[in-house]
Amino acid sequence: MENRDTGFLGETIATSHLLELGFDILEKNWRYKHLEIDIIASKESMLHIIEVKTRTSIQFGYPEQMINGLKMQFLKNAAAHYQYAHPEWKWLQFDVIAIYKKPTDEWALDYFEDVYF
Repeated sequence: MENRDTGFLGETIATSHLLELGFDILEKNWRYKHLEIDIIASKESMLHIIEVKTRTSIQFGYPEQMINGLKMQFLKNAAAHYQYAHPEWKWLQFDVIAIYKKPTDEWALDYFEDVYF
């Protein structure tokens, strides 16, 4: 499976999970210049900026461990641009959804809410 396909599958799984939890999906793969937010969702007047990391194996670490300082800064910058363009959103939260394939070929999902960057 190519990286692009893996990422698309992960975002599809993540979107389904969020919908099951009662989120409204506002944007997927939202871009501003070179910045991108995987999923922008809302629930109970809170705007959620969600980074999705998907891996086909945990041989080199869990997906959430692949989010480095530069990526965190890009997410903050992108969120600032989105919030500037949509001033109705006063409350903002950063979340991470980590998806990986277990040795049994099943996909596992971990949802980390309100992560601090």
